[in-house]
Amino acid sequence: MKIHIREIDHVVIRATNVEAMARFYCDVLGCSVEKEQRDLGLTQLRAGRSLIDLLQVGAKLDHAENGVPGTGRNMDHLCLRVESFDADALKTHLAGHGARLGEQALRYGADGFGQSLYLFDPEGNMVELKGPPEAARVTSL
Repeated sequence: MKIHIREIDHVVIRATNVEAMARFYCDVLGCSVEKEQRDLGLTQLRAGRSLIDLLQVGAKLDHAENGVPGTGRNMDHLCLRVESFDADALKTHLAGHGARLGEQALRYGADGFGQSLYLFDPEGNMVELKGPPEAARVTSL
């Protein structure tokens, strides 16, 4: 059997403050709340064709093996593919919302080389906003 991966389905981020994280991902990055399961400590956000799940630390679905909050990271970063990548407009928008910005660079992703910008959510998780591939680079792969 060969597994064929089409795209990221969802990413789960453990959060100490799910409400603040949901506001950030919705108000700043344009996600929307798709489903809330408060009894499980889970809020699912729609991010294009994918989901970002915010899991409340200590909630029913948060397993002991995830470790003590703040002692480790559950992921390096989450990459969100965005259309109409305008670095200056993105930086202005993000700074206006108090987001801490990281590096902008040409990086390789699922669609090839394209501009991307790193930033950090309210709990310090790194997020990459990745633009469309640059035509000249894509054809040379």
